[in-house]
Amino acid sequence: MQYNLDMRVVFRRLSAEISVFLRKKGVKPAFFLLILFLSMMPINAQTFKDDFHWAVMGSLFHFAANNGTDSDPAPILPSIGVSFAWQFWGPLRLELTEDIYFTNYEYNTELGYPMACNPENRSAFVLGFLTGIQLTAFLPIGSAGIAARFSIGPAVDLRVVTLAFGLNHPADFQGDERDAQIQTDAIRKYFWSDARWFMPAAGIGADFPVNRMFSLGFDFRVWVPVYKLWTNENFLEIDGWRFGFGFRITPRKTAENSIN
Repeated sequence: MQYNLDMRVVFRRLSAEISVFLRKKGVKPAFFLLILFLSMMPINAQTFKDDFHWAVMGSLFHFAANNGTDSDPAPILPSIGVSFAWQFWGPLRLELTEDIYFTNYEYNTELGYPMACNPENRSAFVLGFLTGIQLTAFLPIGSAGIAARFSIGPAVDLRVVTLAFGLNHPADFQGDERDAQIQTDAIRKYFWSDARWFMPAAGIGADFPVNRMFSLGFDFRVWVPVYKLWTNENFLEIDGWRFGFGFRITPRKTAENSIN
């Protein structure tokens, strides 16, 4: 490992000298940034293995809303997800997260937007893929394997919207604003227009070793509905915000090193 680290330092210094030479020759800054990025890449497979981290996650999401008696009064949604992170410099990691959830929605014509609802009021079934690219600071605490995590970055909610299951009564398809298919189409159009799928996220967490092989982590995350800044809708302040509390199980690098 020390050899790999020394080689990376040498490569960075060499790339810096090359970049100075290229800039004197009039090479564009974009090419210089490409060289700088490549200088941060691992030298070999073992180094990449040490810098790469992954986890399995489980969470409970709260979709905050205050939009009437027909809506779900406490939309708490379970989700399952994964995380892949590359520790590219010191405590900093570039982390890709994927959380999958599902729920029922109806379209509120009075308010002009969809809302999570009780099963008896459902029109659409929504399967969501909440995808984030986060800059994460991973900070070890002491020598026992405990660590704190802080993350921030962009996220998107990629929602698949279909007609809710079990709607086969003629009253569900009357051709008016209560028609389940018409509401489903309106919900899909709403979610995918005006960048309502864009929700930057921030989070904090901590990891605790449970044995030589795995760590158990806890997360608290918040997704911010920034689309409210440009859609000019009559939202209550809490509407659109999302909160998530969950856990993650992460293989420990110390366990791999001790086994090897």
